[in-house]
Amino acid sequence: MTLKSQESCDEALVEAAQSGHLESFGALYERYHSPMMALAYSMLGDRDLAEDAAQETFAIACRDLLSLRHSDKFAAWLASICRNVARSNLRSKGKSAAVNFQECVENQNDEDNRRDAIREAVWKLRPAERELIVLRYYDGFSQAQISNVLDISPQAVNGRLFRAKRKIAKYLRRSGFTGENYGTV
Repeated sequence: MTLKSQESCDEALVEAAQSGHLESFGALYERYHSPMMALAYSMLGDRDLAEDAAQETFAIACRDLLSLRHSDKFAAWLASICRNVARSNLRSKGKSAAVNFQECVENQNDEDNRRDAIREAVWKLRPAERELIVLRYYDGFSQAQISNVLDISPQAVNGRLFRAKRKIAKYLRRSGFTGENYGTV
């Protein structure tokens, strides 16, 4: 499905859901649950908290769906709700999204060390950069899908991903990880 056909399908689903068709909202839930989990995870750093945030996001979206004026912007609207829910969770729990990766088991193999180093580098990124990396590389979304969810152009997605990957690579080099030992980022 092309991005344009997905957007028009989203519009039809949103309009049907706004008219009370619950199955349409269910289809939107199925389509956007994973991206909302990824967004929440990129802020919260915990899968369980991200799941709770995604569920709360859809509850709010269901409640406030009639307030959405532009049905073609559903994904971006949903993403903004998700970010607000995640920020609220961080504030209420007094938590930081910073994850302490130094508490890793000492006898890990090289692959585990590589993953931990990359994960730590990702968490050093700004939240907007981290969102892109998590959506693209942890959840496998295409640049077109990310463009739709974050409501930015595919070219902007491409440029921001490129810059975020450069920052990760720079962090890994400063930390002593080389491309030959830890693959390219």
